[in-house]
Amino acid sequence: MLARVLFFSFLLLATNVVRAVTLEELRDDPQLTPKRFIEYFSDFSFKLGEKQQPPADFLANRCGDCDDFATLASDILNGKGYETHVIVVSMDAGVHVVCYVTQEKAYLDYNNRASHLLVASDGSLTDIGEKVAASFHSTWRTASEFQVANGVRHCLRTELR
Repeated sequence: MLARVLFFSFLLLATNVVRAVTLEELRDDPQLTPKRFIEYFSDFSFKLGEKQQPPADFLANRCGDCDDFATLASDILNGKGYETHVIVVSMDAGVHVVCYVTQEKAYLDYNNRASHLLVASDGSLTDIGEKVAASFHSTWRTASEFQVANGVRHCLRTELR
């Protein structure tokens, strides 16, 4: 019996299957990096909401949108010592929100959760706006940078195309 449990535990580790159930699991993960963070969300479903969900609801429901993801990523990764910014890109195709991580020189995008990709960027609002818009086959109009503290966004700057 013990051999069977160990075998299945090995399989889970070998395939990098990770599952977020609670905020505490994310906060307590001693090996949490931006790459590992996005892995927790690979099987989450997309569901556009009118407003941002509380993080516990997003995790419990295992579904949400880019705003839910980017804000949670910023909060959790800031707590792990990363410098993050929530970037809101307005485009002809709509609005999309990502989390830029300064140390990684990349942003986390909820649309890339299944492939666990971080999108390389120089961190400028122009670069992020261009890359996000390209992923939507659209043109960006504005990109705004926010810091999140205790769940509240503080606008740092906005750039117009």
